[in-house]
Amino acid sequence: MNPDAATLWRAPRWALAVLLACLGMLGPFSIDTYLPAFSGIATSLGATPLQMQQTLSAYLLGFAVMNLFHGALSDSFGRRPVVLIGVAAFTVASAGCALADDIGTLVFWRAVQGMSAGAGIVVSRAVIRDMFPPADAQKVMSQVTIYFGVAPAIAPIIGGWLFVHADWHAIFWFLTAVGALLFAANWRLLPETLHDTARQPFNVGHLMRGYWQLGASARFLTLALASGIPFNGMFLYVLSAPVFLGEHLALGPTEFFWFFVLTIAGIMGGAWLSGRLAGRIKPRHQIRHGFVIMLVVSLLNVGLNLLLEPSAWWALWPIAGFAFGWALMVPVVTLLVLDLAPERRGMASSLQMFIGSAANAIVAGMIAPLVMHSTVALALTSLAMLGVGLGAWLWVKPRLPA
Repeated sequence: MNPDAATLWRAPRWALAVLLACLGMLGPFSIDTYLPAFSGIATSLGATPLQMQQTLSAYLLGFAVMNLFHGALSDSFGRRPVVLIGVAAFTVASAGCALADDIGTLVFWRAVQGMSAGAGIVVSRAVIRDMFPPADAQKVMSQVTIYFGVAPAIAPIIGGWLFVHADWHAIFWFLTAVGALLFAANWRLLPETLHDTARQPFNVGHLMRGYWQLGASARFLTLALASGIPFNGMFLYVLSAPVFLGEHLALGPTEFFWFFVLTIAGIMGGAWLSGRLAGRIKPRHQIRHGFVIMLVVSLLNVGLNLLLEPSAWWALWPIAGFAFGWALMVPVVTLLVLDLAPERRGMASSLQMFIGSAANAIVAGMIAPLVMHSTVALALTSLAMLGVGLGAWLWVKPRLPA
């Protein structure tokens, strides 16, 4: 923790949480806002479905790769410069997407968007731990999760409205405006939270040693798995939403919002309770409560899918319950990850995000297409994702410092 933290931010704690949550929103806004315009962009640019898919793949690849470096760079050059450069690059890339007149140009600028969008969410975690002791950091992390949960709900609505009432270019001009506003807000408000004595020397050898030390740490890797893999038990249903909601549950496109509303409500509710419990119960007990909730809900989900025909009246609630349990425990696990390497919190945040992003990409590209056509397979796969995270936590728990 920065010894000068008390003088760096004098506004209310929730105001810093809002600022950091807005940085984290760049990621989901970059994906969810333009999805409603997929077909319109393809028609306008004469692109094939495969070429349009590359606009998403290029973004995700850039996002995953740069997640390895945002935090490490912030350990050397400071949190504030990395955030500002990342937001500036995102703003330029969004304008590049808006001006693109062929699919190749759009794919290029989408890759740049992905490379820059992760700076906010990665560095914001390190900022929180720079500024607050563990219990207060958990409260702020929970507040960030609550505010962050709004983005996936409103982004498709904004994107769809802009596409219908203007055209697809307006979506990327909107993202350009968001980037410009965030840059101005962070230029004005975000303090440098990395203390001078905590800066790491910037050279390739030092960075590689840092990556090797964290990557070779079984405690670090298992904690990262404990937070990142269970998320896919819920994310699997998001990836499978067109088939799960449209075919299995027979919901119309105008009824899909119920799934997202309930899931996001679960995330926000779990994050709110996580903040309320900070400092009141032991962090390990809170993690246990989150895993117990996810396990009970997952077993119930499997049982219901084995016994009942798929129906929206019961099938959406277990996913929301799973989201609640995940959001209850993940702020605590994230702080444990950062505290395993207090001198390299930025790098730890980067590696944690990279592991999570890689897992998301594997589930999106390989696992979801294999299981989405069966509700039983979806439920069992979700349970298996939880099992990986739970096993990782049970292994690492006795090996953590008291």
